[in-house]
Amino acid sequence: MDLTTTYLGLKLKNPIVPSASPFSHTLDSMKRLEDAGASAVVMYSLFEEQIEHEALALDHYLSSTAESHAEAPDYFPEPAEYNLGPDQYLGLIRHAKQSLEIPVIASLNGVTVGGWIEYAKKMQDAGADALELNIYYIPTHPTMTGQEVEDRYLTVLREVKKAVTIPVAVKLSPFFSSIPNIAARLEKAGADGLVLFNRFYQPDIDIDQLEVVPGVVLSTSDAIRLPLRWIAILRGHLRASLAATSGVHTAADVLKLVMAGADVTMMCSALLKHGPKRVTEVLEDLDRWMQEHEYVSIEQMKGSMSQRAVADPSAFERANYMKALQRYA
Repeated sequence: MDLTTTYLGLKLKNPIVPSASPFSHTLDSMKRLEDAGASAVVMYSLFEEQIEHEALALDHYLSSTAESHAEAPDYFPEPAEYNLGPDQYLGLIRHAKQSLEIPVIASLNGVTVGGWIEYAKKMQDAGADALELNIYYIPTHPTMTGQEVEDRYLTVLREVKKAVTIPVAVKLSPFFSSIPNIAARLEKAGADGLVLFNRFYQPDIDIDQLEVVPGVVLSTSDAIRLPLRWIAILRGHLRASLAATSGVHTAADVLKLVMAGADVTMMCSALLKHGPKRVTEVLEDLDRWMQEHEYVSIEQMKGSMSQRAVADPSAFERANYMKALQRYA
């Protein structure tokens, strides 16, 4: 079977791409993903806070030693203090590009324009094939409007596009009032692809310690329904690449999302549960299903079940809500 697909202008050998996760923290684990059959890898995110920390730390050491004698024993910081995240991240990109044959997609996580735009260029210079912008922003002030939130996304994207020439994808949240509109505006602003959707990790409360605690709940295959609906709706309206993330565990998940219109499906929770071998298993099942159903390529099925392609487009809209309730009853 011809499993090749195109994402962000990159020709990939299949539609399975590991999303940002602990598996991209080391070159060894990324190599394991490649050996298992992954067609590209999204690096773990470099956070805006890490870059700010580096800048603050540098300023601290420059200013605090301005009046020091060069021979003072504590003139220089300890290695652990200045061995900060951003430089390590860039070094890992370089090593990954030297060692891997699959594309390497860097990831930036932040909410402001700030200094992290500079790192988009540095990631490109380090060899990244593309860049994923994970604009993780949760508006909490009641005076902030939806328009202001959208403008924040658009501003960050435009500034990054000024800094780099490699393809740029934007990872969207599902909480916009009009997803098709923000998707179209992002494409107009220069987005080469959209990743649907960002899973905002929800806080919990420890009732014994009386504190708010973070928590990670891994997805299940049921989670694909949200990106499936919106990718099916967007397919045919945009030229930008579409990536589905959240809930990709099985070959059936991949098939459904590709039929909806996804160019790639991004996997994380399944890898954390089962390891890189899960990619191999899903690819084998995918190939088997395509042979049994007489499909010859991924491109043949891509978008075949999108809203524009199905006999009943209302199935992706309000009508499906009524049918679901009636069927359950």
